[in-house]
Amino acid sequence: MRASLKRLAENLSKQPLNAQHVQAALLPPKPLFRRILRAHRELAADLRYMGDGYVKAEFHRHQAVTNPVHVMGFLAQWKMYLDTLPRGEGSRDWRGQKLDATVFEKMSKEQLGQLHELMHAAKDVWKNPPQEAGSASASDPPP
Repeated sequence: MRASLKRLAENLSKQPLNAQHVQAALLPPKPLFRRILRAHRELAADLRYMGDGYVKAEFHRHQAVTNPVHVMGFLAQWKMYLDTLPRGEGSRDWRGQKLDATVFEKMSKEQLGQLHELMHAAKDVWKNPPQEAGSASASDPPP
């Protein structure tokens, strides 16, 4: 990301539009990335593993983006995700939330296809959880 875009993101985070939108203030990319990974520490191990990998891959893929509109949209969506993550007690039991219907309606066919693939991949993981090394043999019955 160019330095001018980073400065723009920093200015937006310091000067929210109004007092009601303080939560919506954007963060610069690196601090946002770090806050998300810190928030993932409070999640269950499987969610943290999946979330950390996805966040790292997405930020890496968007590192060279130069379109300011795309950068602001990217940062805004990740900030909204950060705001939805649970804090404190009970965060280990959190299993996500339902997708808003308006967001679902605005998705492109490609995004809907990716969401469908993610759904099936998640179902496969829950049906066949990976065995930890040394914890159980293949002949042991599931608990």
